[in-house]
Amino acid sequence: MSNYLTTDQLRDLTVHDQEGEKVGSICQVFVDDTSQRPDWVTVPTGLFGTKETFVPLAGAQVRGLELHVPFTKDVIKDAPRVDADEHLATEQERHLYAHYGLTDPASAESVTGRSAVPDDGTARSRAAGAGGEHELVRSEERLRVGTEERVAGTARLKKAVVTENVTTTIPVTHEEVRVVREPVRAGEVAAPGIGEAEATVTLHEERPVVGKEKVAVERVRLETTEVTEEAQVNDTVRKEQIAYEGADAESRRDLP
Repeated sequence: MSNYLTTDQLRDLTVHDQEGEKVGSICQVFVDDTSQRPDWVTVPTGLFGTKETFVPLAGAQVRGLELHVPFTKDVIKDAPRVDADEHLATEQERHLYAHYGLTDPASAESVTGRSAVPDDGTARSRAAGAGGEHELVRSEERLRVGTEERVAGTARLKKAVVTENVTTTIPVTHEEVRVVREPVRAGEVAAPGIGEAEATVTLHEERPVVGKEKVAVERVRLETTEVTEEAQVNDTVRKEQIAYEGADAESRRDLP
């Protein structure tokens, strides 16, 4: 990163991969023991985000509250598993640099480690003897819970053709013949000769005609909505306990 952010600023960011896909919120920030500059962050991965994966800040860009890194989400998830305790050993860092295809700066400089920055903003190392011969540092595991997005299933619309009978009634007309007899007055019609004769009448009728046409009747589409529900996560954590053993154990009083 060209402009180094503070650890507090980094903790408020969400990591996105090179495609813009969200990876997860930053859990811890690791700084160089010598320069005190942030070099690594961890993000929750795995089932329910119970694991933390190291992501280098080299080449990262800040866009608003998003930290975009030049790696894919799969590359980040496949990074070597390293315990996200308070210190990142040099050998562990070499494996991480190799996985991300980066040059290890420690190969050209003095060998230093990376330390996690606690919530009070100060870096601390877990090197042996750093606290003196007469003190112990008590540590404990804390459960960090996050979320990751995965495919839960698929849904699709399928159109099929079904056949059904349709019955309807329409009016039809036809012609019928009836005999009408009227008397002829004298002189209206010349008297024909006597003999056989016939007259033909053509009758007409209507018959139902069936035709089909295709019309659009309905539009159906799929929509997705986000539903939030509560999910319980259960895991075990370890913590260290410090007890005093000595001849004056009964008379000793712990300082507040």
